[in-house]
Amino acid sequence: MSVVPASVKPKPAVAALDVPRGRSRWWDREAPLAYLFMVPGALLLILFMAYPFGLGIYLSLTDKMVGFADFDFIGLENYQYLLRDRVFHQTVVNTFVYGFVTVPFKLVLGLGLALVLNQRFRLSSAIRAGLLLPWIVPTAISSLAWLMLFDPVLSPISWVLREWGLITQNVNFLGDRVNAMASLCLANVWRGIPFFAISILAGLQAVPQELHEAAALDGASSWQRFRSVTLPTIRTIVVIATLFSIIWTFADFQLIYVLTKGGPANGTHVFGTYAYQTMGYSALGQAASVALSMFPFLAIFAALLLRQLRSED
Repeated sequence: MSVVPASVKPKPAVAALDVPRGRSRWWDREAPLAYLFMVPGALLLILFMAYPFGLGIYLSLTDKMVGFADFDFIGLENYQYLLRDRVFHQTVVNTFVYGFVTVPFKLVLGLGLALVLNQRFRLSSAIRAGLLLPWIVPTAISSLAWLMLFDPVLSPISWVLREWGLITQNVNFLGDRVNAMASLCLANVWRGIPFFAISILAGLQAVPQELHEAAALDGASSWQRFRSVTLPTIRTIVVIATLFSIIWTFADFQLIYVLTKGGPANGTHVFGTYAYQTMGYSALGQAASVALSMFPFLAIFAALLLRQLRSED
């Protein structure tokens, strides 16, 4: 048996490429490439979010007036004025009422509608698609429809109530402070139900049917299966949808401005409409302080949302 000397052993057909460290091309490295892909998104965030937010904070600390180039830095005087402003106090109350009254209704009604649409029946797909109409129709257009429904003279709601003998004269939906706030809440609930229904329906589609079958074999009723199987599965979606809805409701503007413009007698102002009205008086710095006053509340809700997402991860 012959032994081949080590010096004449054949080399492997494919030799591994030994690239010295530090000489690889920069686009082959993960870190620089990741930063490169982040640049467009970062520029958009800086241009359309960070810069306007920083400018708003700066303007809220000045006495800037629309149409005047000269203005002075006044510190927290705008915020101190808001602490004494009765209209602003009413605005804070209205915003909390508008947010925390409508969201529970949207959640309960959206959950019930999602449970119904989760069943298989004729035209279920078409009904699911039609459910999105209140959500996808522009808010200004749907608000005009509600404005006609709440008309003090030609309101079909008042006509139906008169025909049923429940009232003797037309309801002043938008001319009374309590009625106006109730009307705004009704319109907001109508518009927000599809978001909850579609979000929860997506979660219901992911619930394993085997769990329901096993619970049914164990003798669990429909309510027990919903409470012990369905609800724990969709809990995360419900929490996230609720927090998103609270943030959007607090920042609502179009619906309220089209229907009441903050009236009657400043009785339905929220942060957005009151800031817009203040800016109409040319007080740009004070308007910025009104708009930024809702930032702490939105920051709290956003922190809760991020905490929920991280805990689930």
